[in-house]
Amino acid sequence: MEILLVRHGATAGNRLHRHIGVTDEPLCPEGRAALSVLDDTVDAVYVTPLRRTQETAAILFPQAVQEVVEGLRELDFGAFENKNYQELAHDPSYQEWVDGWCEGPCPGGESRKQFCARVCHAFAALVDNALAEQRPRLVIVAHGGTIMAVGEAFAVPKKGYFDWKVPNGGVCRFTTDEAHWARREILTTTEASS
Repeated sequence: MEILLVRHGATAGNRLHRHIGVTDEPLCPEGRAALSVLDDTVDAVYVTPLRRTQETAAILFPQAVQEVVEGLRELDFGAFENKNYQELAHDPSYQEWVDGWCEGPCPGGESRKQFCARVCHAFAALVDNALAEQRPRLVIVAHGGTIMAVGEAFAVPKKGYFDWKVPNGGVCRFTTDEAHWARREILTTTEASS
């Protein structure tokens, strides 16, 4: 089975390097213009509750029915939400978070461990269902953090969380089958093409 993990197109917050997690902003005009139809034969795509994934999916996969999966949403950045590193440069809690490789909890938000557990649980359920139904492909339009969590947990060859950073509109392609998925492995075929 082929698995496509797609990061949503650019938003105004992305262009300003803001931590955009739960903020529900649309694609910006430049982000929308950078996208074009990727595959008009896809009949189903999984998205998050946030508009940026749904708008991206509508452009890339115009024939697909969208199904919202809450567990795939981006990290809740809490007090850091919708701010960039320049605005947070003098915040001691932000500096502590960054110095800890962004693993600790964001004040009022999630830790990376909580986030990755949520995302990986949702992703694994989708793969389980797709394999059980013998579908030829699984298409997900989500967030940069979502892709990093899935890549770190399941992708072969193994790489770290931040090694899976993809640009807006980037596509990672994987394959898996019953034997590989029994070991919770997805095989990397293409990383972050756009």
